[in-house]
Amino acid sequence: MISTVDFRSGVRLMVEGEPYYIVDFQHVKPGKGGAFVRTKLKSYLSRNLVERTFRSGERFEEPDLEEREMQFLYATGDDYTFMDTEAYDQLTFPKSQLGENADLIKENMIVKILVYEHRPIDVELPNFIELKVVDGEPGVRGDTASGGTKPVVVETGATIKVPLYLEVGTVIKIDTRTRSYVERVR
Repeated sequence: MISTVDFRSGVRLMVEGEPYYIVDFQHVKPGKGGAFVRTKLKSYLSRNLVERTFRSGERFEEPDLEEREMQFLYATGDDYTFMDTEAYDQLTFPKSQLGENADLIKENMIVKILVYEHRPIDVELPNFIELKVVDGEPGVRGDTASGGTKPVVVETGATIKVPLYLEVGTVIKIDTRTRSYVERVR
């Protein structure tokens, strides 16, 4: 059981029979009345962000989620095929079931697939990945210190905002939690 005392960003809990994870939370102690916790929760199933308030000390069940380490093999259309690294089973999932970061998955990448009731609901990528820039406006000479950004397409097809000076062919490091540019890889 999870209590409101255990709330942290990323904690998983069941609310009204559906698995959620905490995006943001705030403990509030008003001058009169009982303390409460204001939260922003994201549903694994519907991808909706909801704001909920809970009384301090309320308890919640932990969702029955299974994490499986899998290697991404290939994509055909909107279907992604993975191989379980322990059992060597091959499973194919539609892109829509893999969450927001499905477009950052590169061939042979090891990921964690979160499974709820025998179906995948989310992909957990490594915190940092390296991808090659394949399309974008040309780099502008002299724009090395300005704070401007431009969108580029990386080898997996995802669009990432990067500094103006980066050119096509550059390998960049991306933070998968925020989908943001970290640094150029040399």
